[in-house]
Amino acid sequence: MLSFESDYIEGAHPKILEALAKTNMESLSGYGVDEYTKIAKEKIAAACALPDAQIAFLTGGTQTNQIVIDTMLHQYEGVIAAQSGHVSVHEAGAIEFTGRKVLTLPSHNGKINATELESYISDFYNDGNHEHMVFPGMVYISHPTEYGTLYSKNEMAEISKVCRKHKIPLFLDGARLGYGLMSNQSDLTLPDIAELCDVFYIGGTKVGALCGEAVVFTKKNMPLHFDHLVKKHGALLAKGRLLAIQFDTLFTDDLYFKISRNAIDRAEELKTLFTKKNYKFFMDSPTNQQFVILENSKLKELQKNVKFSFWEKYDETHTVVRFATSWATTPEKISELEKFL
Repeated sequence: MLSFESDYIEGAHPKILEALAKTNMESLSGYGVDEYTKIAKEKIAAACALPDAQIAFLTGGTQTNQIVIDTMLHQYEGVIAAQSGHVSVHEAGAIEFTGRKVLTLPSHNGKINATELESYISDFYNDGNHEHMVFPGMVYISHPTEYGTLYSKNEMAEISKVCRKHKIPLFLDGARLGYGLMSNQSDLTLPDIAELCDVFYIGGTKVGALCGEAVVFTKKNMPLHFDHLVKKHGALLAKGRLLAIQFDTLFTDDLYFKISRNAIDRAEELKTLFTKKNYKFFMDSPTNQQFVILENSKLKELQKNVKFSFWEKYDETHTVVRFATSWATTPEKISELEKFL
């Protein structure tokens, strides 16, 4: 079965498996108190051009979003996100499970807009009953978004400006950050993101690692006793080496960026193929997620040989589906898909 179901369906890049095997019998302290964790943090800080960045490793995206949001918000605060945001739609209420609330703004192809954000916060404080409401305490964005779209540097700077005006942190979900940075349409760099955001994470699970996300606190604003809080969430990995060795490998010789570029190249081939076959796109995505509108009978026929993701109903006879490329997608897979299309 040919699969474009997601970007985490393969295991890990061979260099990561090689590094894990090579270090397997070393006796290392647990909970991230080891040399590989120190080295990985130094490499990530250097890539961000932020020597004093505070960095922590966690195992997955939902876990990371929940912990960052829960530990940085006060009890009376919630987090602002797009209606289509991952924390709002596809995380099983993980944020609400902690007692926090997701406060939604309209989604514009997956993105929020700085003007609407400013209006939301201003309207909140101008409401005489706001003490009886959930305070906006953080802004969450994802880059790329859930629709594969990207914020421009100017758009992110405008959102950052609103956050700083109201003294609330801007949190960027970077589960697919590599694919955003390497997109042909990106004008943002890793140092740009480190400058504009208060906290963000570099996704490994979807970009070549077995598992793992690197959380970067950019303003010396890591919550006090963060390891304690992570453990309280049941998320402090005893074998911290597992995450550190993977990120050490990913940030050696620009491997993270090189393998991210592969996903973009294959996605461009996908776009060319769908266009050639006269398929209609739901929106123009410049990253590794491509959204296509399929007639329902064609969808069922294609599913006999190809895996892809349901996204949303388009109308009574058509469905929006997602095809995702990854660090591991080969040109041969694109050619094989052409036969079935």
